[in-house]
Amino acid sequence: MTRKNPDLTYADITPKSVYLNRRQILRGMGIAGAMAIGGKLVSNLVLPETTLYAGTKLAVASKSPFSTTEKQTSYDDVTHYNNFYEFGTDKGDPAKYAQNFRTSPWTISIKGEVQKSMKLTMDDILKLAPLEERIYRHRCVERWSIVVPWIGYSFSNLVKLAQPTEKAKYVAFTTYFDHSQMPQASHAGIQFPYVEGLRMDEAMHPLTLLCVGMYGETLANQDGAPVRMVIPWKYGYKSVKSLVKIRFVKSVL
Repeated sequence: MTRKNPDLTYADITPKSVYLNRRQILRGMGIAGAMAIGGKLVSNLVLPETTLYAGTKLAVASKSPFSTTEKQTSYDDVTHYNNFYEFGTDKGDPAKYAQNFRTSPWTISIKGEVQKSMKLTMDDILKLAPLEERIYRHRCVERWSIVVPWIGYSFSNLVKLAQPTEKAKYVAFTTYFDHSQMPQASHAGIQFPYVEGLRMDEAMHPLTLLCVGMYGETLANQDGAPVRMVIPWKYGYKSVKSLVKIRFVKSVL
């Protein structure tokens, strides 16, 4: 059902959960069979051909030389064992409670000690640099490890676009927060929106990844859709998810 249309934008992406729910509704109405037989009109009304679905394949320009050759962790494990406290503190909570999280439209604001403050849409972000697949291994003090094929590009591409001034010593990343979509956050015991930071040298490191996908597709909601940071040596899978604000600052917040 996915049409390859170069004019489509990130805003055309429909959450996979919504797509699957539509299929279930159609089956319940007895329409699914008609669609399979050739119910073109019904199909177009309920599931327009110009729609892309979350879990959409991404056009990866290259495999990164920074990748590990270790065996990858299964997609099911990576999407069902998460730290995303906005959607609950148990490892399985994000997969359960993030399914209807709205990720479009989406923007990231870049502010602070920069020459070029800006607000980027997801389409801007996807066009900023060629997408790479980076297979990173993450280890945690909680005694687990994962190997994930992330998709994105070095965060330094965005830094160069913003042109930070000499005063910029750190980068602060802020996650999205909306209590109406994330009521489980009330029990997390930490302050929201969540803010994390890097030194400028860490931000410019080639392994610091601005990430828009995983396993060849757009990010799953519970893994930080639609855009997140991946810093393999520092925060592992706890890296900032669902990123909405980047601030270049001269001192630690």
